[in-house]
Amino acid sequence: MVIQVLDKKFKPYIKAEPIKEQIAILAKQINADYTGKKPLFIAILNGSFMFASDLFKELSIDAEICFIKLASYKGTKSTGNVITSIGLDEPLQNRHVVIIEDIVDTGKTLHEFLPQLINQQPASLKIAALLHKPDALVYPLKIDYLGFSVPNKFLLGYGLDYDGLGRNLKEIYQLVED
Repeated sequence: MVIQVLDKKFKPYIKAEPIKEQIAILAKQINADYTGKKPLFIAILNGSFMFASDLFKELSIDAEICFIKLASYKGTKSTGNVITSIGLDEPLQNRHVVIIEDIVDTGKTLHEFLPQLINQQPASLKIAALLHKPDALVYPLKIDYLGFSVPNKFLLGYGLDYDGLGRNLKEIYQLVED
């Protein structure tokens, strides 16, 4: 079923059940990798809140979570600028850190954010992303825990928005090109 958000139409792309199944697989990998390590998860707002919540509920290890707001989108296009709205106030030295990101496309947001984290000397630093657009990647990144590789199309739902709307959709939708 095609839906409309503002002036754009979107078609279903990834249903809710495969998202849930993939998150369970990622959580199982993270549980195995971090047994006894009490990692700190840093969820990047706004988009990752649904993924972070569902992933965190699947974890059986001791873990902490905090949130930081980084943004580079306006409408359907990247602005090219990364804006930090809410800073990180947790000490990272000697902590195992996992960044939770909804989607990695150009990689610019993490490319600019990672050095700030590395400077704090964490014991380890890994990235968990629900979605990755390999064809859009400009700044190479290693995604340690990946849900889905997707084409370089604008996506909506499950935390992803179009000008602030659509984040509440349980499924992921793809922009219908005119």
